[in-house]
Amino acid sequence: MTTKQRAYLKSLAMTMEPIFQVGKSSMTPGLTEAISEALAARELIKISVLKNCADDPRELAEIIAERTRSQIVQVIGKKIVLYREGKDDKKKILLPQ
Repeated sequence: MTTKQRAYLKSLAMTMEPIFQVGKSSMTPGLTEAISEALAARELIKISVLKNCADDPRELAEIIAERTRSQIVQVIGKKIVLYREGKDDKKKILLPQ
């Protein structure tokens, strides 16, 4: 992913609300599966890490990205933004070259 593409995705994520929250139980298989399904449907999602979660948001982002085969767009404070390109017929976001 180029810097220009990452900047474009960040701009799209600015107006988004988090659709998942990671709490004290951290990453469960069910949460991983739900995030993967959301990425398939939306391509770009925002996740919030709650205060009662002991894990570092950056480490969590890397674990989630690895498990869902997605890319980390950014981690700011306790917010994580992930992107996974949709299949050819389901592409919603066209990235700049």
